Amino acid sequence: MTALATNLDAGLLAAIAAVLGLIIGSFLNVVIYRVPKMMERQWALECAELTGVPAAPAEKLNLLTPRSRCSGCGHPISWHENIPVLSYVFLRGKCSACGAPYGIRYPLVEALTGGLFFFCVWRWGWSMTALAWCGFSATLLALAAIDWDTTLLPDDLTLPLMWAGLVAAAVQWNPAVDLPTALWGAVAGYLSLWAVYWAFKLATGKDGMGYGDFKLFAALGAWFGWPALVPMILMASVIGAIVGIALKFSSGLREGGYIPFGPFLAGAGFTALIFGPQSILRAVGL
Repeated sequence: MTALATNLDAGLLAAIAAVLGLIIGSFLNVVIYRVPKMMERQWALECAELTGVPAAPAEKLNLLTPRSRCSGCGHPISWHENIPVLSYVFLRGKCSACGAPYGIRYPLVEALTGGLFFFCVWRWGWSMTALAWCGFSATLLALAAIDWDTTLLPDDLTLPLMWAGLVAAAVQWNPAVDLPTALWGAVAGYLSLWAVYWAFKLATGKDGMGYGDFKLFAALGAWFGWPALVPMILMASVIGAIVGIALKFSSGLREGGYIPFGPFLAGAGFTALIFGPQSILRAVGL
């Protein structure tokens, strides 16, 4: 009976975490959409300062302002139209004012965040370890979506993710990785992709990836430690190659024939979170 009660308590706490994850996922959709636009505006202001040409006036934009609205007609989204997942279902994925379709990714991000929060609390209980991994999951999911959309991995997300991994190791919120392992994971993660980048650039004269990929891999190294880097880069490379080939044959590649690498690094990170880094090596027979 005690074991059953314990399982029920764990399930209830995980369910509460899932609801919180759905709410956080709704906010992540704002982050995914607005952070790249905020970066573009900052770049425009910097260019205006350098050239002396005033930047065009623009509406104030941050993560809180303006209120969320339909991109088609500008209809402000009310609270009952912004309930994670449920509002999308009730509205049939369309704006209530003009009928413009909303992307399926909105409820998908919400559901994924809820599922990841559920997993973290189910596995680690209501603890600082679970909280740390929930933060990791939310940030990594946002980075994957932003990179897929824009090929940008913002420093405002990658660098805090890396530092959070080091802090989590230092204060033992991530008991599986000690601080030296996390520190060398961050160093090796960054330098390994930096070396690949320069080897490719010297050989071909082209950029094979962006600096954001170095920082994201450094962040994964900080969270999982240096022994996890080889399994994760192996999985990210294999999945990236498969997806790239599929997109090429389906004519789905963007102009220039490139695909961002960040989402595949994120996928490897989520696999390591759920199954453990060594499961990747076992899956490929190593």
